[in-house]
Amino acid sequence: MNESSRPIPSGIAKLFNVEQREAQAVIAGLLMFFLLFTAYFMLRPVRETMGIAGGVRNLQWLFTGTFVATLITLPVFGWLASRLSRRTLLPWVYAGCAMVLVMFAVSFWMEPDNVWLARAFYIWLSVFNLIAISLAWSVLADVFVASQAKRTFALIASGASIGGLAGPLLGTVLVGPVGHAGLLLISASLLLASAAAAAWLHRWRDAHPQEEGADTTASRRKPLGGNPFAGATATMRSSYLLGITLFVLLLASINTFLYFEQARLVAEYFPDRTEQTRVFGMIDAVVQALSLLIQVLVTGQLAKRLGVGALLVSVPIAIAAGFLALAAAPVFTVFVIVMVIRRVGEYALVRPGREMLYTVVPAEEKYKAKNFIDTVVYRGGDAISGWVKRGIDLVSDSPAIAMIIGALLAVCWGFCGFFLGRRERAFEASQKRSVSPTGIMISPILKGDSNAI
Repeated sequence: MNESSRPIPSGIAKLFNVEQREAQAVIAGLLMFFLLFTAYFMLRPVRETMGIAGGVRNLQWLFTGTFVATLITLPVFGWLASRLSRRTLLPWVYAGCAMVLVMFAVSFWMEPDNVWLARAFYIWLSVFNLIAISLAWSVLADVFVASQAKRTFALIASGASIGGLAGPLLGTVLVGPVGHAGLLLISASLLLASAAAAAWLHRWRDAHPQEEGADTTASRRKPLGGNPFAGATATMRSSYLLGITLFVLLLASINTFLYFEQARLVAEYFPDRTEQTRVFGMIDAVVQALSLLIQVLVTGQLAKRLGVGALLVSVPIAIAAGFLALAAAPVFTVFVIVMVIRRVGEYALVRPGREMLYTVVPAEEKYKAKNFIDTVVYRGGDAISGWVKRGIDLVSDSPAIAMIIGALLAVCWGFCGFFLGRRERAFEASQKRSVSPTGIMISPILKGDSNAI
């Protein structure tokens, strides 16, 4: 291949640790995340303001409503995953979500001040973002094998950070001329474009020789089969997936504790709704900019040299220290620093590392079990920890108690990440040893050992 025919210049490919044959897939994945996150982050600041509008002391009800909505949604997703092929699942789900956005847009246009409509939108967007993002990562885990994921996932995830920067900026500029209803219609269009980029990823895999451990084109054209609750049952049968479940529960608890503290401090320091939206937008912009730098320059090299465990442990250690700092000085400035560290660490390190864990599991678990963990488990952790946080606040007026408990949870989170990183590395090595002479992987799970990982 000569220089002019290469998708990206060789110097850039070497800088970002991307092989030329992977360049089209990396571009498609980056574009998929950019469009998805631009669509979501256009609406996120509005959602956060709606959450505070209902009262900071009532946030646990919104979290509980989101969890119930997730429980209702899971069987629907499981049913679709059982009947649609892996390559068409994401386009169908995104198309359905785009239709819901259009319906919300019409409703906001007709009744812009309806409080219950605002609450319904808060809950729906909270369910949508987990399902949509989880499904996008499922496609990446399906298309890329573990060795490729460690080099490319962080770079691809930078598309999410770019979209996280573009979304709030576009929302700020466009909300005046087009209103909330117009923003929803624009988001729906971006979501459909993201689905087209996902289809490009599958076409790339079809057009290239199979990597060691990658599934065939024929298998990705077939439905996953099984029942709508297969994701939950598969999770309960695998010690590895249960480990990821614990990791996600701890992650959700940490996020909820900080989210409640964010709502309390923002409501206290910025009583005006317009100012609240600006503060949320400012935090989003700073987080996405820092995440982008780390994703592009640090994460891939860290995962390649030290393994997935390094990504999963570093952030919990920093957050534990942050909680202790908040316990000593529960003021807005300290909180912003801790919140930025938490979100930057999650986007740039924890999320790519967490998704790399799924590259070593069978296809059904990449879609069904992963979606169950990313939605029901995550939102269940939100709901439970939301009520726990509310209970702590009722027992004690001092936020320091909740922050000390948060520090202890962060330490447990770090230990869990360490052991998951070791298990992923061991199973990746086992996969390489389990490839038959024909190049077809014989996974220990496919042999019937559900606890093999």
